[in-house]
Amino acid sequence: MQRRGGSRGVHPVGPPLLPHTHTAVIPGGQKQSIVSSLQAVMASSAGCVIVWSCQDVLEDRHWLTEAYVLFATPYFAYDIYAMFLCYWHGLQVKGHEEGQVGGVVGSKRAAVAGYLCREKLMVLHHVFMVAFCFPVSLLWRRGRGDYFQGVLFLAELSTPCVCLTKVLIQYKQQHTLLHRVNGVLMLLLFFLCRVLLFPFLYVSYSRHACVPLHLVPLLAPWQCNLGAALLWPLQLYWFTLICRGAVRGQRSPAET
Repeated sequence: MQRRGGSRGVHPVGPPLLPHTHTAVIPGGQKQSIVSSLQAVMASSAGCVIVWSCQDVLEDRHWLTEAYVLFATPYFAYDIYAMFLCYWHGLQVKGHEEGQVGGVVGSKRAAVAGYLCREKLMVLHHVFMVAFCFPVSLLWRRGRGDYFQGVLFLAELSTPCVCLTKVLIQYKQQHTLLHRVNGVLMLLLFFLCRVLLFPFLYVSYSRHACVPLHLVPLLAPWQCNLGAALLWPLQLYWFTLICRGAVRGQRSPAET
């Protein structure tokens, strides 16, 4: 995802990605942050219940696993649309501030193209979650591996911190103590719950099956390997951007 001028400091980019904002506060972006945070809290809570309830990582079942997949899947479609609305409103606000009336501000087709270009990784991520992860979670698993599904839900633990950082940047509070504390917490949670997530899943399966770790990709179903191969590099990329934003914020504390 590209980064452009505007806010500085700790600039997290991870699911859900921080939409690029202009100098004006965009109410729609705040509402999106609230919805994303609520969904993250519910997903993390469901993940905790499932993980603590499943002693056998393959055979134990919990009703909340499939129920929450059915509940949360529409969120990804909603989030794509909500991010576009925030992007569209941001263009209108910017055009109003610059005295523009038509042009790109008045063309939704151009706005859609610009939105897809700028948020292509996030859109692809969400489409993949709906088109691939949803059927895998409900149909292909056949009731096995609820523990692993619960661990995947825990990836959302970092989302509220990402959303709070976005709101703080919108209100130009990126040099406050709250922003710094939230930034450190976000880095820690993102690293633990997203970067280490997939290695942890493979280690857990290795211990359960009593096989060497390097053999797990050969034994695991191809759907699991494909999902990890596509999603884990995204987490590494987004974590790299978060770290770069943090370093940039430390080097230029006087910039806003």
